Amino acid sequence: MENEHSNRRQESVFSHRVRAGKRRTYFFDVRKTKGDDFYITLTESTKRFNGEGYERHKIFLYKEDFNRFADGLQETIDHVKTELMPDYDYDEYTRRNQEWEEKRALEASESAEQSPDDSGSTDAGSQDEEVVEESGDDQKSVETEDDMEW
Repeated sequence: MENEHSNRRQESVFSHRVRAGKRRTYFFDVRKTKGDDFYITLTESTKRFNGEGYERHKIFLYKEDFNRFADGLQETIDHVKTELMPDYDYDEYTRRNQEWEEKRALEASESAEQSPDDSGSTDAGSQDEEVVEESGDDQKSVETEDDMEW
C-alpha cells in the first residue's frame, strides 16, 4: 500500500490548492500517465460533519477537452455573474477568507507569546496544528489531494 501511494504521488507533476471556507478545499492536480501523457484531476474535498475524514468528488479532465471545458466553465460563470446575479459582491468571500487567515495568524502569534515554553515554538506549533486540523488546512501535510487522509 505504501509503495502504491508513493507511485501515485510521483504521478502528480503540479498541484494547486484552493481553500474554500473552513470545510472545503479544491485541488487542481496535473498527473502523468505511464505513456508520458498528462491529464488534470479536479477534486473537491469536504471535511465530514462528524470530523472523521473527508468526502471527495473527482473530475478527470483530458487534454482534448481542456479548451471546451475552460470555455464552458467561463461561459457559465459569466452567465451567473452578469445575468442571474449582477449585483452580488463576488469578492466578499475573498475578503472574508483574508480576514480569517489574518485572524488565525494573529491568534497563533498571541499563543506563541503567552507560552512559557523555553523555545516558544513547540506550543505554537501544536496550537497551529489544532487550528489547522479543525479547518482541514494542514499546509505541511496536505499539498495535493494525495496527501489527504481519506
